[in-house]
Amino acid sequence: MRQEDILQLIVEQTRAVLPNLERHAFQGSDRLADLGANSVDRAEIIMMVLDALSLKIPRVETFGPNNIGELADLLHAKLQLA
Repeated sequence: MRQEDILQLIVEQTRAVLPNLERHAFQGSDRLADLGANSVDRAEIIMMVLDALSLKIPRVETFGPNNIGELADLLHAKLQLA
């Protein structure tokens, strides 16, 4: 799976958790917290993305990225190692 596909998956799951962002034009530089996602929302989005990717990593490993683009990069790298 390409990094762009993972970014799109993050966007889809974010819209599922935060439907008020349905019309938002997502950018890789978007931060979930800045988009209105609280800590529970962010955990749910991460869990949904990891499940969709069938990626089994500790959630603590997803705490480093500063935005959704960096998160997509991290998950892409983890998938390459799996």
